[in-house]
Amino acid sequence: MKLDEAYWSERYHTNETQWDVGYPTPPLTAYIDQLKVGEINILIPGCGRAYEAEYLWKSGFDNVFVLDYSYEAVADFVNRVPDFPEDQIIIGDFFDLDANSHFDLILEQTFFCALDPKLRKAYVSKMYDLLKPGGKLVGVLFLTESENMEGPPFMANTFQYLGYFQPHFDKVFLRPCKNSIEPRLGRELFVKLTK
Repeated sequence: MKLDEAYWSERYHTNETQWDVGYPTPPLTAYIDQLKVGEINILIPGCGRAYEAEYLWKSGFDNVFVLDYSYEAVADFVNRVPDFPEDQIIIGDFFDLDANSHFDLILEQTFFCALDPKLRKAYVSKMYDLLKPGGKLVGVLFLTESENMEGPPFMANTFQYLGYFQPHFDKVFLRPCKNSIEPRLGRELFVKLTK
């Protein structure tokens, strides 16, 4: 299976989006709510319908950038938030994002688990490169007992996630989510990584 733009566009076109709960999830809204509104640059890669971007935008964060392979995925967001700047919507491959782009915060929501597991080390390196010094990668990772290679979603366990992140990030916080939505209780980790 090739997890390319055509694959994801078809999933959105046929509404085969079981990961999409229709709103920003509580672990991320709780994190966003404690942020101070200011001039921080925020990226949401693999944003899909971009509920978290809508939440940030309506909370007063102006420098939010969304990225997805497929315009089909982002179209619903564009309709919901028509005043969102077009130049902050990036349609393309995450790994092609300009290395000169630097963010204070990158939000992770079902992006890691959507990537081919062969790209996990490249994901971690790219995230690190895209962050400013002191920048954070924050979000939610799906949790399983053993690495799941049948997907998407492709999941991992806490030990495996630590193996990916600890060699790169100075501070690694990885804990079970206490405020997951009911279908995901016990199956999510909250992650906060600092460059």
